[in-house]
Amino acid sequence: MSGHPGARPPTAAPAAVGLLAVMDVLAPLAQRFVEGGHELSLVGGPVRDLMRGQGPAQDLDLTTSARPEVIVALLDGWADAVWDVGMRFGTVGARKGDHRLEITTYRTETYDDASRKPEVAFGDSLAGDLVRRDFTINAMAVRLPSLEFVDLHGGMTDLREGILRTPGTPEESFGDDPLRMMRAARFVSQLGFAIDPGVRDAMQRMASRIDIVSAERIRDELVKLLLGTYPREGLEVLVSTGLAEHVMPELPALQLELDEHHRHKDVYQHSLTVMEQAIDLETGHEPAMPADVVLRLAALLHDIGKPRTRKFDDGGGVSFHHHEVVGARMVRKRLTALRFPQEVVEDVSRLTELHLRFHGYGTGEWTDSAVRRYVRDAGDLLPRLHKLTRADCTTRNRRRAQALQEAYDGLEARIAELSEQEELASLRPDLDGNQIMAILGIAAGPEVGQAYRYLLEVRLDQGPLGPEAAEELLRAWWEARDARNGGSGPSGSVPD
Repeated sequence: MSGHPGARPPTAAPAAVGLLAVMDVLAPLAQRFVEGGHELSLVGGPVRDLMRGQGPAQDLDLTTSARPEVIVALLDGWADAVWDVGMRFGTVGARKGDHRLEITTYRTETYDDASRKPEVAFGDSLAGDLVRRDFTINAMAVRLPSLEFVDLHGGMTDLREGILRTPGTPEESFGDDPLRMMRAARFVSQLGFAIDPGVRDAMQRMASRIDIVSAERIRDELVKLLLGTYPREGLEVLVSTGLAEHVMPELPALQLELDEHHRHKDVYQHSLTVMEQAIDLETGHEPAMPADVVLRLAALLHDIGKPRTRKFDDGGGVSFHHHEVVGARMVRKRLTALRFPQEVVEDVSRLTELHLRFHGYGTGEWTDSAVRRYVRDAGDLLPRLHKLTRADCTTRNRRRAQALQEAYDGLEARIAELSEQEELASLRPDLDGNQIMAILGIAAGPEVGQAYRYLLEVRLDQGPLGPEAAEELLRAWWEARDARNGGSGPSGSVPD
């Protein structure tokens, strides 16, 4: 078994160059620890990445025999800044130039069956520290300042073969910290590695242990997975091991049982494909954007309302009416439970709700009014909506796929054309609230909002009218409204 063919194998020469660059920063610090009678080693991800030729790293993880208070004292006079990452867990943060360091006392940590926080005990040896790390590829170290390479668990072999194994038994590793099961899926996504069969088996048996881990830690791992190089493979690990049932059950729920006539596509595989196509469009469709967790979440979750809305018609068809509305609510609930920032929750939910809007207009010529409403409804999410809508085409029918892309090309062209004529990016009525109050002789209140919304609808339907024409329409609307109210005038009105 080996990892993804795109995964990079270890390369000795770049590793040596990267290590020397790091030593320019760390040598003086290592000397301080040695003179104080303490050990210091570079460990974990930085060593792994150096061995893969991806150094020198800006963020450096180190482990030491020194206790936290001693670490702080030894950093004094060397570091540009020092902070408490988690002193009671043995970790001290520091900055030296462009480098950020986390220095942790040798330790062991375990979770009991109900706790969300680890019980930490400080250790007394590098070997004891390495055996408690998550995977062998992260259990390699370089002693400082001697540069002795320490690999007690075959990390280099696993790195070369692209395999994720645990230093001890996977049961012990995942028992110590169940989040490591999520981390396995994340490393599949980031590194393209395969999971050792024994490790995968333990993940399947212990998946429910993830329930004791905080939502924030799960969210952070999920974000790293989604932003990795191979997110589809990482998500498939979550689903196949049963972890997804605990962290995002809506994802495996997309594996709808196909009816005998296969009257609908596999929604789960479709969603993964849409995500991959959206990732390609991050840079493949203007405006280019960096890896975007909002777009990737929206692409992955845009159809999560389908299982709840699926209905088989009498004529043999299948429908998912209003799945975008149901899905938007489900997205908001799930991402809120995972403690995503409110802006991310709202943006992903809104994209889910809007992802079918393009298809609702049909394939005919877009009217100016339809274009304005499309832009207004998308707001700042319009660039992402463009990419999501294009990515949502996964049909194998080349002619239909080409027709859909050409239709969307036409929409974007209409948006660009109308944007040159009007301020589509900031659609407003021709009159603001103060002008409405002055024209109608009313005080601030609900009526002002009603008038503003009326003028906005006029603006969307007819385009810019100018203040005079807008005032004429406003007065006519107001008179008709007053007549409907029996001529007594609305509450809050002020006589002319």
